[in-house]
Amino acid sequence: MLLTLNGRIQTRILALGILGFLVAVIITPVLPTGSLSLGQAYRVTLSVLLATVLVGVLWELLYHFLQQFRWEKDWPTLFGFWTIVNEAALMWVLVHDTTIVLPRALHPSLTAFLIQFTVTWIVFWLIVNGPMRAVFHRWRFRGGRFL
Repeated sequence: MLLTLNGRIQTRILALGILGFLVAVIITPVLPTGSLSLGQAYRVTLSVLLATVLVGVLWELLYHFLQQFRWEKDWPTLFGFWTIVNEAALMWVLVHDTTIVLPRALHPSLTAFLIQFTVTWIVFWLIVNGPMRAVFHRWRFRGGRFL
């Protein structure tokens, strides 16, 4: 069973939204945020999460285009894991080098960003490629679509 483009987008939005939110709620108080208050730290982590979800939809469109050149029209699972590198790099540029996501006063440190992004990505990847396939068995046969 291969996830369709629509299914991958729905899965990314729903799973990353829920799992990413839970990860952000748990790890934000322990992130090295410097002089930011806890409220500001939550604003930073949740803004980064929201931007990651929104930019992720564009990534899925690019990945879908690139998959059309592969014989199987899909990535091996490990390729899906390694997309963390290019997605984190783009998000770092958007978060740190611009004011698109956050005002300059709230730009996170590289360490805080990498901890949040990496933990969120690993939790997301493990759940989607493991328990989610067992618990939501109809999800698998509907091409990853929830709606």
